[in-house]
Amino acid sequence: MAHAAGAKLIVDNTFTPMIFSPCRLGADVTVYSMTKYINGTNDCVAGAICGSAEYINSLIDVNDGTCMLLGPVLDPMRSASINKNLHTLHIRMKKHGENAMYLAKRFKEVGFKYNYPGLPEHPDYELFCSMMNEGYGFGGMISIDMGTADRASKIMELMQQKGVGYLAVSLGYFKTLFSNSGKSTSSEVPEDIQREMGMSEGLIRFSMGLDNDIEATFQLIKESVDAFNK
Repeated sequence: MAHAAGAKLIVDNTFTPMIFSPCRLGADVTVYSMTKYINGTNDCVAGAICGSAEYINSLIDVNDGTCMLLGPVLDPMRSASINKNLHTLHIRMKKHGENAMYLAKRFKEVGFKYNYPGLPEHPDYELFCSMMNEGYGFGGMISIDMGTADRASKIMELMQQKGVGYLAVSLGYFKTLFSNSGKSTSSEVPEDIQREMGMSEGLIRFSMGLDNDIEATFQLIKESVDAFNK
């Protein structure tokens, strides 16, 4: 559709590095917030633009290149640090996905209302499978719906106290992060539009970490939820 209109197709692949290769699927440009999964250690702010040599050269042209004129260039130390962390990206993405898949299955068993594209009942499961690179899983992002924002907030505070992870809006860290999307990353979206989108006010979004004992993590999450089911 983009090409038919003479436009470039740009895909933000921040949530699914290794899992999807947008340029191989027809995108002209792929962008990343390297602050997230690519760096993986929550200690930098960085981004990447990936495309053809011709396109990238136009961005850094000394006379009229946008990147040249506005100066978004990383310092050498930060660049070297991110480059170093890239060497473990494939292993980390596999583990993030493995942990999220485990939780999805356990959430299903205990009757939580959850959302994860790695199980066949998800409406986009087949589409995901048709585009993914085999071996890297379905990603580390998973959500549960706790009904109300107040209940979600209390559950998240308890999860942090129990050591599940941190109540934070980022993603891709080696520790598990969770947030209430409607009151944080999507808070600028009017509540009526959130409802139209299907975003519950009680949605808790998890960015699963590299937990070694994911069953123990599940038990802590379940204990936190059960504490507010009484």
